[in-house]
Amino acid sequence: MAMVAEKKTELVTKYRRHDKDTGSPEVQVAIITERIAYLTEHFKTHKSDHHSRRGLLKLVGQRRRLLDYLRTVDQNRYKALIDQLGIRK
Repeated sequence: MAMVAEKKTELVTKYRRHDKDTGSPEVQVAIITERIAYLTEHFKTHKSDHHSRRGLLKLVGQRRRLLDYLRTVDQNRYKALIDQLGIRK
């Protein structure tokens, strides 16, 4: 299931850096984290859905790459983001 537009808009407004920001690493990581959480719940009932599991693994890798980029660009923004999202590392 695709993310509801209202939920995506809410995430963008919460994590954006300025008024017209929709593509900063913070926003992208927040959206991907929401999708990962949804898929994790999905797998609790659909254990044999291996096609979606592959998509989940791709999302986790993409989020990891974005977080690595953010860590190299600005350490403070990285720490603030993982604290807000509750991502361990």
